[in-house]
Amino acid sequence: MDLLKSIFKGDKVIWIIFLFLCLISITEVFSAASTLTYKSGDHWGPITQHSILLMVGAVIVVLVHNIPYKWFQVFPVFLLPLSIGLLTFVMLMGFITGDRVNGAARWMTFMGIQFQPSEIAKMAVVIVTAFILSKGQNEDGANPKAFKRIMIITCLICGLILPENYSTGMLLFGTVYLMMFIGRISAKKLFILGGSIFAFVMVFITFLLATPNDTLEKIPMGHRFTTVKSRIADFTNQQEVPAAKFDIDGDGQVAHARIAVATSNVIGKGPGNSVQRDFLSQAFSDFIYAIIIEELGLVGGIFVVFLYVCLLVRVGRIAKKCNRTFPAFLIIGIALLLVTQALFNMMVAVGLAPVTGQPLPLISKGGTSTFINCAYIGMILSVSRYTAKLEEQRINEVQAPALIDASNTESTAPTANSEAQTAVEPTAKVLNNDTEFE
Repeated sequence: MDLLKSIFKGDKVIWIIFLFLCLISITEVFSAASTLTYKSGDHWGPITQHSILLMVGAVIVVLVHNIPYKWFQVFPVFLLPLSIGLLTFVMLMGFITGDRVNGAARWMTFMGIQFQPSEIAKMAVVIVTAFILSKGQNEDGANPKAFKRIMIITCLICGLILPENYSTGMLLFGTVYLMMFIGRISAKKLFILGGSIFAFVMVFITFLLATPNDTLEKIPMGHRFTTVKSRIADFTNQQEVPAAKFDIDGDGQVAHARIAVATSNVIGKGPGNSVQRDFLSQAFSDFIYAIIIEELGLVGGIFVVFLYVCLLVRVGRIAKKCNRTFPAFLIIGIALLLVTQALFNMMVAVGLAPVTGQPLPLISKGGTSTFINCAYIGMILSVSRYTAKLEEQRINEVQAPALIDASNTESTAPTANSEAQTAVEPTAKVLNNDTEFE
């Protein structure tokens, strides 16, 4: 027991949420990876690979949560230049070689390992936003320069992500926007920014829907325009179609995802009994929430939502205990990023949002995203360790005067008085320590 406590430190609720998400991931990916099993001919191959990735991710959590939170401020120093370089390289290679997956150049391979540079970029932006907000706080709110610096970095990174991955760029920008709101950036600036972005998006969507596909394909950097247009059109032009005329093959994954949700019940069909997994090419990734509902029913679907909501609420409580702004802004930004991505994935699966390529954090099968998300959990746990020490310090500060008063009122022999002094000594050292707590 002592060994487990020494390894798994930090907030126990966060650990429990992480454990449940991993267990659901292993169960549902094993069921949903039927297409991968068919292609590889190896029944255990896909789930073995995924389990290994999760175990490596758990090691990352343990390693990261042992790092003092102040060292996270150093990460953007090398993560920002690295992510800018990798995003630029991937985008250029997509144009030069035409090497794209599903029409987008989002992945690159290094030493046989495939990963997404956008995941590294998201981490860098969230950390640097938290850092700038923490350094720019004053009595009246955030320093006006903080908004400008955050916008320069965010627009640069999102500008490199958007041409190949619109949903990721929008989610990242939305997370930064919420962080700035929490970080007390001027409401006027946020209102103007939000209104400008909304107007731009409306104009962009109108332009896509009004422009022929042949013209869109000729626009520089517009190779994804037709895909985005078709997804928006499919989402906005939903009409009831008689069963006999419904083209299930034409509607592809969306139709099968809705069938999976519609054919479930309160408790579902049971783990491993999904039918639509054989028709969903991304059942183990983008549409895994539909498989969760099909197999675990409404109970399972609500439980997954409950886990993400608990993660957000718990992070909020940890942030309140921080006596410094950087760790608070950092974990709030991480929680917002994870939860908003999860909500988008689930909304797509149940037909409440256009199709995007967002996986369900810590549940969908993945490589880079799994490792980065585990690092996020490690950061949250690191800050929770810091707040736990703060609580311990506050308790010592409250108890120390009582112990000192008790020792002063003792009218016994010198031996008893010296014992009381010995008992107070460790607390007195904490109180007299001038160094800032880290």
